[in-house]
Amino acid sequence: MLSNVLHFIISIVFSLFGIALLVRAWIYAIRLHPFNPYSQGVLRLSNWLIQPLRKVIAPGNRIDWPSLVACWLTAFIFLLLTWTLLTGMLPSVQSLLPALIAAFLTMLKWAFNLILWATLIQAILSWVNPMAPIMAILHTLTAPLLDPIRRIMPNLGGLDLSPLVLLILAQVAMMVLQHFAFSLFGV
Repeated sequence: MLSNVLHFIISIVFSLFGIALLVRAWIYAIRLHPFNPYSQGVLRLSNWLIQPLRKVIAPGNRIDWPSLVACWLTAFIFLLLTWTLLTGMLPSVQSLLPALIAAFLTMLKWAFNLILWATLIQAILSWVNPMAPIMAILHTLTAPLLDPIRRIMPNLGGLDLSPLVLLILAQVAMMVLQHFAFSLFGV
């Protein structure tokens, strides 16, 4: 019972922090204004890890490598903690390579989870409160993903089904990634 509760808490904390690191990389990629209050929150939450990594790993032109490496390390530590918690022992050296790959898959799963929630929140807010302050940011974040789908989808007038298509694609991708991560590392 206690191990299940601890696993739940560890899963939430590591997933939210990993997603925050992915949001940071996404903000960097789309060049969202850094003085935006939401951007500031993400930057402040993750600066303690990213700033030391920036001394070792330089960010690219459009890719924030320190944030992505930090997210991968977060996923790796999460998997090791989960393994230790569920089995009661540390993983063996032979299981470290599968854990490194499973950490990458976990990071991708978090990315698709982020896409799913950002799209879902934007879709709901577009019906409930389209003038919400966060709508501009959500639109900026999701437009690069939704625009290609909108070009393919038929025009149905005022009905935009591209968020639904993106939600389905993200959910399917998460299911596939979860299956591969589980088969690699058993988590």
